[in-house]
Amino acid sequence: MAARREADLYAPVKAFLEGQGYEVKAEIGACDVMALRGDEPPIVVELKTGFTLALVMQGVQRQTMFENVYLAVPAPGQKGWASRYRDMIALCRRLGLGLLVVGATVEAHLDPGPYQPRPQTARATRLLREFQRRVGDPNTGGTAGIQRMTAYRQEALRLAQALQPGPAAPRILAAATGVTKAAVMLRADHYGWFERVEKGIYALTPKGHAALTESA
Repeated sequence: MAARREADLYAPVKAFLEGQGYEVKAEIGACDVMALRGDEPPIVVELKTGFTLALVMQGVQRQTMFENVYLAVPAPGQKGWASRYRDMIALCRRLGLGLLVVGATVEAHLDPGPYQPRPQTARATRLLREFQRRVGDPNTGGTAGIQRMTAYRQEALRLAQALQPGPAAPRILAAATGVTKAAVMLRADHYGWFERVEKGIYALTPKGHAALTESA
C-alpha cells in the first residue's frame, strides 16, 4: 500500500478492528485511533507512513495511559524492509508495542504484551573474555569499514612474530608468546599466515610476513 498520508491508513485499520467487533473512533485526544469492545481494555493505534523514531515515541507516550498500543505503517514496497524488519519487531517487542502492517489487508505482525528478555549469558561471557584477552585498546570506537584488532588477531600476530626467524613447534611458540592455544591456531590458520612444513613444525607464509609489515 503506497500511503502518502497517515489518513490513508485510517479506513483499513478501522475496518480491520471493526471486523473483530470493536467500535472505532479517530482523533480521541492525542490518539490517532481508539477502539473499544465491551468491557475489554481499549486499543490505541498510532498511524505513520513509515516506521520512524517519532512513531515509536508516540507509541511509548500512549502506553502511559493504555496498555494495548499498536503502531500502524504501510506494507513495504518491492525492496521490503530487509534486515530492518527483524530490528523493528525486536524493538516493538522490547517496548511492549504491537505492529500493524497495512497493505491489501491489515496484518498484525506483533501484538502488545510484556517483554522479558532472555539473558544471553553465553554471548556475554564471550564478550567479557574478549575484553580480558585483548591487549590495550587498539581500536577506535564508532569507526566502520576497517579491520578490527581482536584478541585472536593479536595472538596470531604474536605467533607470527615468533615464527619470523624460522619454523618452530607449537609448544615452543606457546612458551615464547604465552598463547596457550598456539597449536589449535596454527592448525586452523584462520588468516592464511601459517603452514606446516613438516610434522609438528610450522612456518610463516608470505601472507604472514606481509601482515607483520602492515601491523608494524
